[in-house]
Amino acid sequence: MDNLIIKVLEYIDNNIYKKITIDELSRIFYFNKDYIMRKFKKELGITIIDYINKRRIYNSLEEIRTTDDMILKVSIKHGFLSQEYFTETFTKIIGVNPLTFKKFTKLNTSISYEEIEIIRKNLTELKYQLKKIDNYKQSIPQETVKKLSKY
Repeated sequence: MDNLIIKVLEYIDNNIYKKITIDELSRIFYFNKDYIMRKFKKELGITIIDYINKRRIYNSLEEIRTTDDMILKVSIKHGFLSQEYFTETFTKIIGVNPLTFKKFTKLNTSISYEEIEIIRKNLTELKYQLKKIDNYKQSIPQETVKKLSKY
């Protein structure tokens, strides 16, 4: 467990709906951006950008499922700068576009069995990966967390 990575995760989670860049993380934590990226990937097995995107997509799932908001509104609310990038990232992570996912949540019969299986598989993998990262964050002693939260 690495204190720098815990700090970076906390910062990302506290600012998940804002624009976050590697340069910004480098300035905030006083480390070279290549060092932070390598350390993050080594500790968690995922890049910083992939983590940010996966957390944002995961956070958007409930809203896609329960509201009739336009995809553009959901994408902007969850920290994406464009609907196109949101849809591209969503499709990469979940395996289908947001509209197909919405149909899946409504048990729409126009969605294929293959799409259902892709969604289930990708959701399981996403939940597992994010849970693993959450467990990593929680494995740090509470007194250290209090110190780290004052960056």
